[in-house]
Amino acid sequence: MKIFNAGQIRKWDAATMAAENITQALLMQRAGNVCAQWLKKKFDKSTAFLIACGKGGNGGDGLVIARELLHAGYHLSILLFTPADQFKGATLEHWNKLITEFPDIGPKITVAPQITGLSQLQQNAKAVVIVDALLGTGYTPASNNAAISDIITKLNATGKPVVAVDLPSGLSPDQLPSGQPGHAAIIKATHTLSFQSYKRSFLHAESSGYTGKIHVLDIGLDGAFARAEHSQLHVTGAGTAVSIYRPRSAQPFGHKGSFGTVLLVGGSYGKIGAIGLSARAALRAGAGKVFIQAPKCGYEILQSSIPEAMFEPAGESYVSEITISDKATCGIGPGMDTHPESLNALKALLKQSKAPLVLDADALNIIATDTEKLLALVPKNSILTPHPGEFQRLFGKSEDSLQEVDRAQQQAKKWELVIVLKGHRTAVCTPDGAVRYNLSGNAGMATAGSGDVLTGIITSLLAQGYPPVEAAILGVYLHGLSGDHYVKNNAQESLIAHDLIDGLPKVIRKMENRKNKAG
Repeated sequence: MKIFNAGQIRKWDAATMAAENITQALLMQRAGNVCAQWLKKKFDKSTAFLIACGKGGNGGDGLVIARELLHAGYHLSILLFTPADQFKGATLEHWNKLITEFPDIGPKITVAPQITGLSQLQQNAKAVVIVDALLGTGYTPASNNAAISDIITKLNATGKPVVAVDLPSGLSPDQLPSGQPGHAAIIKATHTLSFQSYKRSFLHAESSGYTGKIHVLDIGLDGAFARAEHSQLHVTGAGTAVSIYRPRSAQPFGHKGSFGTVLLVGGSYGKIGAIGLSARAALRAGAGKVFIQAPKCGYEILQSSIPEAMFEPAGESYVSEITISDKATCGIGPGMDTHPESLNALKALLKQSKAPLVLDADALNIIATDTEKLLALVPKNSILTPHPGEFQRLFGKSEDSLQEVDRAQQQAKKWELVIVLKGHRTAVCTPDGAVRYNLSGNAGMATAGSGDVLTGIITSLLAQGYPPVEAAILGVYLHGLSGDHYVKNNAQESLIAHDLIDGLPKVIRKMENRKNKAG
């Protein structure tokens, strides 16, 4: 799924109206109907609504919602940001429909700054929900004014659940709250009903306190436009992951040599467990053979805990020498430490490597000691998997997480690498300049060893023949999906890295079933 900016969303609306020969009012009716249907499924008739409407297109959506809920027998009040005589175009058309179909609606309508309708609703319903239809994607932070900030602040202060139509009022689709002039007031939604696709700002932590739970609703915008319109920003959901996935059942005569040889390098005294997690994950993700090169101090631990993997000594207490064959796909870094022996071993490997590598953890910290010089040695299309701290050491500080993703996008293109910037919505940045935000995963995965598991999965997929970009995208999605599988029946707080490995058989089987259904 592509992510479009505010200007592209306006073009998408226009393309839909032109392709279907419909008016803006009809498209507005469609969007409002879909939102009203969602509200009716979510809330029964013991719930009353306060629908806050602006004077633009988002307000028009709100008026449609109000009319549909009234027809369904719900109790509601309407809060207008401006008097109705300021309405124009499609919004005015839907206002006229509302007062024509419900001529006695007058007492249920107030104009900001009063919110008298809220107290009236509280007396007549078990629960009150606010529907935010004040500002849409056409709003820009620079256009903020005190009046709209005041009404947003008052709505937030009610403490009532809020359902935002398309996006929370005051939030830009294209930039984060921290980057908005004067930190303008923003609706704090419980649910956001986003039309047709995600907005980019929704995928960053700084916006999470405003969006609540995001629901992408299909309002029938033109598919041909979406396919033709260029965007470097995408989200990776189940459909994308299934399209990449290659089931092993398609190779019934394969043998262990058919499914790749993985070499995982890492571990140090006291940190042997990290490379062990990577190895176990690589095996569970389908690698035919896995070798571990680690210090001798980890021999007994690794041989007893992962008997399926083969051990090759690479030093005493630290990795001091890395030996890689042409047949192996190499993942380096978990638990490796940045000891001078390991630093020299990695530099020597980079000077002779030609095939793409997977570089994580201390491999990245070593590269960060001389970023420009050492990145120049990294083979093209290698996969780097930094968390924000490691990314900062490599490429410097960013003002916010969106700028950080932009920087990862630039660096991936500059160095012809795949950069997997880890986080709740991990961003996979590719050499062609694309960014793919991952939709699977949850906060329970913020636990020690989670990144080591991801390194093993991605290295395994790369060894199995997936191109680097696909290995990164699918690996990140499977990793998150396993975390989601765990929290269906368990608390997020209890998730540990081993749970992500243990969940892989089930989520890969789920992927296979979806692939078979897709034909």
